[in-house]
Amino acid sequence: MASTAAEPSPVTDSTPPPLWPDGAGPLPPNPLPPNPTLPFWRTELHELDTHRSTPELPQSCDVLIIGSGYSGVSTAYHLVESYGDAPLSSIVMVEAREACSGGHVKPIVYFAFPRQAAIYGDKVANEIAEFQLQHVLAVKDLVEKENIDCDFQLTRACDVFLDQAYADQVTASFNKIKASGATCVRQVQYTGPRDAEQISGVKGAKCCLTFPAAHLWPYKLVMHLLSLVIAKGVNLQTRTPVLSVADKQEADGSWAVTTSRGTIMVKKIVFATNAYTAYIAPQYTDKIIPCRGICSRIVCPGPGRAPHLPNSYSLRAGPSNSDYFVSRADGSIVVGGAKPYVSVRKELWYNVVDDSKIVEPARQHFDGYMQRNFRGWEETGAYTDKVWSGVQGYTTDLASHVGEVPGKSGQFIIAGFNGHGMPEILLTSKAVASMVKDGKTYEETGLPMVFKTTQERLNYEGNHIALG
Repeated sequence: MASTAAEPSPVTDSTPPPLWPDGAGPLPPNPLPPNPTLPFWRTELHELDTHRSTPELPQSCDVLIIGSGYSGVSTAYHLVESYGDAPLSSIVMVEAREACSGGHVKPIVYFAFPRQAAIYGDKVANEIAEFQLQHVLAVKDLVEKENIDCDFQLTRACDVFLDQAYADQVTASFNKIKASGATCVRQVQYTGPRDAEQISGVKGAKCCLTFPAAHLWPYKLVMHLLSLVIAKGVNLQTRTPVLSVADKQEADGSWAVTTSRGTIMVKKIVFATNAYTAYIAPQYTDKIIPCRGICSRIVCPGPGRAPHLPNSYSLRAGPSNSDYFVSRADGSIVVGGAKPYVSVRKELWYNVVDDSKIVEPARQHFDGYMQRNFRGWEETGAYTDKVWSGVQGYTTDLASHVGEVPGKSGQFIIAGFNGHGMPEILLTSKAVASMVKDGKTYEETGLPMVFKTTQERLNYEGNHIALG
């Protein structure tokens, strides 16, 4: 049964001491620096941002969800939904920092197909792409069902290739995918060199491909869902980092989870911890790698000066030279990537958790970005308003880890989305909720089998992580 609601407790804790100051095995030290860079998405904070449902951490619960990002909150949402009008089990959600999230609902579709097909075969690569495509309308349906004010826009993504040799390579690859009979590319529109610049609006475009996508204010989506589940009885504890999970169950089948504010005994655990998973689930060390990225917001000095861009974009000048962005209704552009500056040195991004700093040389990449690349933007005066870092979880075999943790009865994971969580998490979390509550097997959920976390995958020694 859900615990009796108590008055929310304002968080007044001082900054906790660094966690793992000397690192955790091969993991870098201090995954939670005290002064992370501020994303644009966190400039309008929700009243639940530092919420604690009860002044003290509960001593026990039926389900503990670790992480209040999109995957954790979506799992909680589907769990609560599955109970209907029945009494809710006790569900606690702990968050190391504040409630948080970020993202862009952009299926990969054709672009990752060759790399995934090389590892898993064409059938699996197509299955992943189709699964991601489902999320565009699934997120739209959720936003409409719950009347979520999150600036949701249904659109198309436009991938633009700027280097002729690279464009030729992608064109040949796309034609090969079509010839294979893959269904995922039916919704992809290819435009060749004659019309690519006119269709995309990008200077020097050699070809472009468009496909279904969406963008939104992810923090507002997550916070709305969080408010729904808290109202139904989920207990949220922010600024409560998990320090460790017991290696073995107690005699009654429960797990002891130690946090910075005490220990909680839990029947089931959901690791919705993405890049930070291996700090508390060490079997995922070297399997889910924290990788730092960089993002920015570009604005114009006056209203109505910039042409509206109806699509979201990726500009690709080479395999390790790309950016992505969304055009917002307020006229601003959120641009991420700057990979020519980031990917050249592995130590700047790979196995990096320090989001208190940005890759300084990359800052200049965003200055004048729109004027350089887009027709009609030359005289807009667009400038870089904000730059920040974020940490993503990449997996060495390029597939997310989902399902019951091998050898750990009652522990579940939903993590490692390789920078593409928004077009995978909503339906994945629904499946995880059914495993947690109803005892469904992974196979019964209908999720792509490639995502299933297994001991075989944990034993895999390859590493396919690459930017581009």
